[in-house]
Amino acid sequence: MQSSAIFPLFYLPPVGYFSGLKDFDYNFLLEKEEHFPKQTYRNRTSIYSPNGQLDLIIPVIRGSKVHTKIKDVKISNDFNWQRLHWKSFESCYRNSAYFEFYEDEFAHFYHKKFDYLFDYNLLLLEWLIKQLKKEATIGFTTEYIKEIDPALDFRSKLHFKNPINESDYKPYFQVFDDREGFKPNLSIVDLLFNQGPQTKSYL
Repeated sequence: MQSSAIFPLFYLPPVGYFSGLKDFDYNFLLEKEEHFPKQTYRNRTSIYSPNGQLDLIIPVIRGSKVHTKIKDVKISNDFNWQRLHWKSFESCYRNSAYFEFYEDEFAHFYHKKFDYLFDYNLLLLEWLIKQLKKEATIGFTTEYIKEIDPALDFRSKLHFKNPINESDYKPYFQVFDDREGFKPNLSIVDLLFNQGPQTKSYL
């Protein structure tokens, strides 16, 4: 009987993801056995750029005829996507209140090569939870179970994706909100770089 909440492992997850983790006191399982689905936050994240929402995507190597489990998906380093992502973070958040506070540790993830998407995302998630000053008990699924209690299944929750109900998210200051207004449920780093230690209180 499935008794623990199951979450997908996203790349720099959106704010709503951490609201979900909070409800389970950061005691949860990460889905490790699912087949890699396209067009999800598993290898993309959304941040606020001078031109509006910007999606950053990690390129992956994926067999065209075989279903690849998420734990086996390899990152494609054929071009320097890490440099592109890092330059985007710098241009979007250099003027935020707390970017420099996190910069040195965060930069590590963009100056070292990683082979597997799951491992990379996991290291980032663990780092993010540490910045939120939370203790987490993270487990992993050992088989894929399709049907589980909907209250515990966060693998395809709609509030992790756009469009979302904006009224669910209390506005906070964003660097470019004078241009296009508040953009809710972006990557947690948008909240972190703009609110710093207050991120925990916001969540």
